[in-house]
Amino acid sequence: MTAVLPYRLSPTGLSLFVRVTPNAGRDAIEGTELRDDGSAVLRLRVKAVPDKGRANAAVIALLAKALGVPKSAITLSSGEAARVKTLSVAGDGAALVAAVESLR
Repeated sequence: MTAVLPYRLSPTGLSLFVRVTPNAGRDAIEGTELRDDGSAVLRLRVKAVPDKGRANAAVIALLAKALGVPKSAITLSSGEAARVKTLSVAGDGAALVAAVESLR
């Protein structure tokens, strides 16, 4: 059986699948969660409220710092108004995988 991962490599970097809890008491990355549908997501908490993109901006800032990439390297691919989001992270795939693995 293969491990279920919260990311998928792409030619330009990787796609990262996250579940966001906005309006939390602190900004934090809480590790990997296995969902009921068999997929995996990286759980995040951000203090920002889900209003006018503030929580999405906080998610990008939190991940950029944790992965060691500029905020401009991370774009929201899907889930703008949803808790489960897909983010595209541009950069060296192997280095990004290593950084994500350290967060799990």
